[in-house]
Order: sequence, then C-alpha cells, then structure tokens
Amino acid sequence: MTRAVLSIGSNLGDRPAHLRTALATLGDSVRVVSGVYESPPWGDADQPAYLNAAVLAVDPAATAGDWLARARAAEEAAGRFRDPRRRFGPRTLDVDVVAVWDDTGRPVLSDDPELTLPHPRAHLRAFVLRPWIDIEPHGRLPGHGWLTDLLNAEPLAGDALELRPCPDLPLESDP
Repeated sequence: MTRAVLSIGSNLGDRPAHLRTALATLGDSVRVVSGVYESPPWGDADQPAYLNAAVLAVDPAATAGDWLARARAAEEAAGRFRDPRRRFGPRTLDVDVVAVWDDTGRPVLSDDPELTLPHPRAHLRAFVLRPWIDIEPHGRLPGHGWLTDLLNAEPLAGDALELRPCPDLPLESDP
C-alpha cells in the first residue's frame, strides 16, 4: 500500500469547486481532507489569493508516478493552463505530490525532475504545512522534520499568520 500527501490549491474561478474536482478525480483513494485555508499568493504576488487544502490518499497499487499522473489528471479536469512565462502564476487548480510512503511505511525519495520527493519546497510553504497538520498532527516531512517545528520556524512563522481558516468551506470527496 502506498500513502501520499497531496497539496491542492486554486486561485481562479470557482475555487472551492476546483478543489472538489481534485477530490473527485482522486476518488476512493482519498482518506482524509484538511480544512480549507485562504493564503496570499506565493512566488508571484500579482494574482488573487489561493484556497489551499491537504489530502491524505491511499492506494495499494499506486506508485509515486501514479500519484503524479492523478495530480495532473485533476488539474486537467479543472481546466488548468500552464503559462510557461509565469512559473508561480494563477491557476484553476494546482495539485502537488508532497510526500509518498511505500507499503512498509518508508518515504519514497526521488530526484527525478518530473517528480522530486519529498516536494523540494514543502518545508518552506505554510500553506502546505498548516493544512497537513490538520490531517496528521504528528506528521513529519521526510528529510526535514516535524511539521509543527517547520511551521513555527523562521521564516514561516510570519507566513503562517497570513493563512486564514475557511470553516465555511468544507470539502467532501463525494459530490
């Protein structure tokens, strides 16, 4: 069995609907979904705020590459367009594979340019760590440490304060 943590985010169009598209595309593999958080854009400030959440998914047969294919399928289902001129530009849906564990519970490590695991910038992003803590309060980012320690360390402590919980926007895997 493999287990994956995915980060989902949207800042264009019907943001909650795009997050639900990700969950619908991931289907029965979804085990737990975090609360939704609104966050300022990261990397390119000239765009709308994001809605972000974390997903814990499990599939006995999935490889790390399968999780990436599912992430891309969800983005495509939400009409994602990748503008090569804006790496961190606005998007209907962004689904990142943050970390994957194999059937023995060991983290899957990869330096493949298509899928680096764990995600190379997850430890720097409060909008990834905070929702992940919702679903795994004692979670660890492989190679980096406890999620709570990472979130409370500089420079993320300030970023964490900019996250706004959105309890009125629950996500459910069933439409």
